[in-house]
Amino acid sequence: MKILKYFIITIRPYQWTKNLLVFAALIFAGRLTQLESVQQAFVAFILFCLVSGGVYILNDITDRQEDLLHPEKKNRPIASGKLPIPVALSGAVVMLLFSLTAAFSLNFYFGFILAGYFLMTLLYSLYLKHVVILDILLVAIGFVLRAIAGAVAIGVSSSTWLVVCTFFLALFLVIGKRRHELLLLQENASGHRQILEDYNPKILDQMIAVVTAACILAYALYTQDALTVEKFQTTNLIYSVPFVVYGIFRYFYLIYKRELGGKPEVILLKDRGIILSVLFWIITIGIIIY
Repeated sequence: MKILKYFIITIRPYQWTKNLLVFAALIFAGRLTQLESVQQAFVAFILFCLVSGGVYILNDITDRQEDLLHPEKKNRPIASGKLPIPVALSGAVVMLLFSLTAAFSLNFYFGFILAGYFLMTLLYSLYLKHVVILDILLVAIGFVLRAIAGAVAIGVSSSTWLVVCTFFLALFLVIGKRRHELLLLQENASGHRQILEDYNPKILDQMIAVVTAACILAYALYTQDALTVEKFQTTNLIYSVPFVVYGIFRYFYLIYKRELGGKPEVILLKDRGIILSVLFWIITIGIIIY
């Protein structure tokens, strides 16, 4: 039973909140009331979670030595030796084979995107995470692929604005996480994650400032874009902007005032301000669209 417990910890269910982006297209395409589309999106979400879990296992196996230098990651089941590598690797292979096979059965193009996501994250874990700038861009692109895959799964075209907004929001979260790691580990930063020696707080602060502004502006422009207004027959989406601004500024505050940001998936589930901003944003969007 302990092996199963450590296996579940290793696939990181708490990080599966990232895969909720799969439902973005369902909401903005007006398909939330269509049972078939909801089922397709839910299946897509589960498959992304399985692939993500498999990738986390492979990542922990390749990074086990570096994780020993991190005050928190050293306790991960693989790094600490609680989960044997053969068991973890076998579980990862089964999860990946099942999810990729099921993805192509659901929708060929969805399967292609999921396979591309897996390949990209695998290359990232093996090498590309050591390439400065590209490392944060690839993580952000992973979020974009989730959003696009959600649209493909339910058979709708993905909005250019969805891609742009997702990309900037993901960059904001990723850079904030890099900054947290750099300040937390200090002189041990490059030992845990080699790429951190190519960054410093000043560079990351400037990046965060740029993507924060870009994210807010992109979303505001989306709400008033001619195609958006034509699609929803309203300009009222602009009233959802304050919740987006508050959510981003709240996270900004958590990064700089409380020195959080290392686990955005946990913050999104535990911080009351973030939760309320997301909840009110969803309610506002629901009222306006539906």
